[in-house]
Amino acid sequence: AATIMVIKQYKAKGPVTETLLSVVAIDDAAALILFGFAVSTVTAITHGSSGGSLLYSILSPFLEILISAAIGTALALLSAFLLRYFKKDSNILIIACAGIFGSVGLAALLGGSPLLTCMFFGAVFVNAYRRADKVLKLADSVPSPIYLLFFAVSGAGLNLSIIPQIGVIGVVYVLTRVVGKMAGASLGAALCRAPASVRKFLGPALIPQAGVAIGLTLVAQQVVPEQAQIVRAVVLCGTFIYEIIGPAVTKFTLSKAGEIQPEPAKKPTAATGA
Repeated sequence: AATIMVIKQYKAKGPVTETLLSVVAIDDAAALILFGFAVSTVTAITHGSSGGSLLYSILSPFLEILISAAIGTALALLSAFLLRYFKKDSNILIIACAGIFGSVGLAALLGGSPLLTCMFFGAVFVNAYRRADKVLKLADSVPSPIYLLFFAVSGAGLNLSIIPQIGVIGVVYVLTRVVGKMAGASLGAALCRAPASVRKFLGPALIPQAGVAIGLTLVAQQVVPEQAQIVRAVVLCGTFIYEIIGPAVTKFTLSKAGEIQPEPAKKPTAATGA
């Protein structure tokens, strides 16, 4: 969210920005999928597993992904179909919200991932509906209070007394994430033969972290409650650091890449003089 907000605020355009938007989306999807495997592994290690339950632990993430993909795809196609007949802004917003809430509810009911289901919903919807840009524009006017509630609820669950216990873990997490982002982005860009600007500037622009990571800490509280306090403390403290420096680094990086145009200097008026 922070990365996209920087891009929108400064109207950044260019190869680095286009690649950054794609990588942010793929990054979130990959995180959700890998999180499912990580949860299964931790559960198996923590609670022990027989042969049958171990096999289920291995296969359950695949089942969760399939369920999420099916629900998200079906509701996205249904929403795109309904929007052919409802053109008013109010109806568009109602159908979009119904699709999202339906995705979350069905995912919880059928054993899918609400976060991954919504991501499938968005990916399919934006490709199935020709006027998806109008829906996105309307949706942009809604999330601000929801974001505030989301971060307030997440922060309310932080146990401050556990922070001194995660000093080394927190430092390693913060540093290795930055190194991993920069090294991975540079290597990926080189393998794809991306422009030199993408290889140089993509990594630093990926430093901000917020929504999905915090959302996964809430999921962790349900699936591995014995580890949830440490996970949440590490992620929230890391997010606090990333959100202080991340947006500024992203803006600086996109500016150095020449994809944020400087604001034109204001011409002096008669009142202010030459």
